Amino acid sequence: MLPTGTTYREVRDAFRWQIPARYNIGVDVCDVWAEREPGRVALIHVTDDGAREYSYAELRRLSNQLANLLRASGVQAGERVAILLPQAPETAYGHIGVHKLGAISIPLFTLFGAEALAYRLGNAGASVVITNAEGAGRLRDLRAQLPALRHVFCIDGALNGARDLHADMAAQADAFVPVDTAADDPAILIYTSGTTGQPKGALHAHRVLLGHLPGVEMSHDFLPRPGDRIWTPADWAWIGGLLDVLLPALHHGVPVVARRFEKFSAEAAFQLIQDHGVRNAFIPPTALKMMRAVPRAHQRWRLAMRSVASGGESLGAELLEWGRRTFGVTINEFYGQTECNMIVSACAALEPPLPGSMGRAVPGHELAIVDDLGQPVPDGAQGNIAVGRPDPVMFLGYWDNPRATADKFVGDWLLTGDVGLRDAEGRLHFVGRNDDVITSSGYRIGPGEIEDCLLGHPQVRLAAVVGKPDPARTEIVKAYVVLEEGATPGPALAREIQDWVRTRLAAHEYPREVEFLTELPMTTTGKIIRRELRERAAREGDAGGR
Repeated sequence: MLPTGTTYREVRDAFRWQIPARYNIGVDVCDVWAEREPGRVALIHVTDDGAREYSYAELRRLSNQLANLLRASGVQAGERVAILLPQAPETAYGHIGVHKLGAISIPLFTLFGAEALAYRLGNAGASVVITNAEGAGRLRDLRAQLPALRHVFCIDGALNGARDLHADMAAQADAFVPVDTAADDPAILIYTSGTTGQPKGALHAHRVLLGHLPGVEMSHDFLPRPGDRIWTPADWAWIGGLLDVLLPALHHGVPVVARRFEKFSAEAAFQLIQDHGVRNAFIPPTALKMMRAVPRAHQRWRLAMRSVASGGESLGAELLEWGRRTFGVTINEFYGQTECNMIVSACAALEPPLPGSMGRAVPGHELAIVDDLGQPVPDGAQGNIAVGRPDPVMFLGYWDNPRATADKFVGDWLLTGDVGLRDAEGRLHFVGRNDDVITSSGYRIGPGEIEDCLLGHPQVRLAAVVGKPDPARTEIVKAYVVLEEGATPGPALAREIQDWVRTRLAAHEYPREVEFLTELPMTTTGKIIRRELRERAAREGDAGGR
């Protein structure tokens, strides 16, 4: 959807949304290509036994059979169908089939425990779950708590009280007339992890995919290009895997490499990129940091990358420079959230990135830095990162929670809950979550810049920075650090790390306490859970590396 151009301003000024009144995600990402080029490769599923390609014609046949099965099982338009699977063909055609039926798909992460599953399925009133043997086993003990759940289909056979998905699909016709949906009809319900309280279900319309396209194209230096082939370690249960990679790539006819890693391995990621000719990748910052720890990666693997995008936490000069050496490309940082995603991005094809900036507003999206009353603040001043409505990528609202939906807005501004600033050239800078910003001796300090500086220390592998309550300064900066293998933790190294930051950033930003950990708490999508570290810091005494 992005027009061609040589500068950001040129692309932005030429951009116009093209959102039809009637639109269906399943038809768009599958049937359009199946009609135009049925043999085109849509998916490459990699397992320990090898790789299997799926064409668009196969995706159409399988998604049609699934849609027919769901209809025969009593599922109607608007009902919720959960997909509890890792990266797999069934995940892809599961979403497609649900959307063709006019139902609402709920992506669920396979590592969710019983309480997490019970809450999401119960809150959504899901009538069907498509899962594997492991998921069916977990659901078997939850069925009594979920009166709306009528059917569980298992891709591994009739196990744990579930029906055999493949056998039941095989009995269905491979032709299906998709439901004629409006672009504003609900399509996807994604639960946000949140910082407090129970997760909230962000309900998205079919148009959400079209709303994602400009940001995906910008972050991948004008995807698609001939020969593009994309992969992400992010699970398709999350918006970063599903709507930043899988569905946009299928829309554009770009083959998607699917690979389930039981546990992310940097070496395995490099090997996958080499072996399967991956040219484009969305790699979250934590995974990039793990890959950065692999020595001589650019010499050990033959990589032919065209674009690498990353989002979720700010990137800094260290990671950008490593990315150029290792991948031969400049990593493009992007920004968004489950409720309103892919709204800011860097684009190295248009201009060099500025370390510390996450890029510019993606064409088509109105971004501003506003105060708590929704009034824009001057360039250079910190405030709430806000998005103007209406916007095609913006959610319809929180499921069954109108109060929380209303609280997300101030006038026509959606408040992301993040603090940022815009510089004089229009670039946006992420400072931190509202509750991640550290207030120390009158200074408001964002953790991202300090964490980036810490990563530049040769003995630091991972780092997270939080505010620790302090009677004199309100808060002090505290750093939790994971060291490189072979490094020796202790007071001397803590002082060295403090001086490293003090001399590279500012005296008020250096960590007055440094604590060494073997690992950091992280979400299932690879983001550092600073909330847990803040709570830990609040419980601690004054001992530490002051």
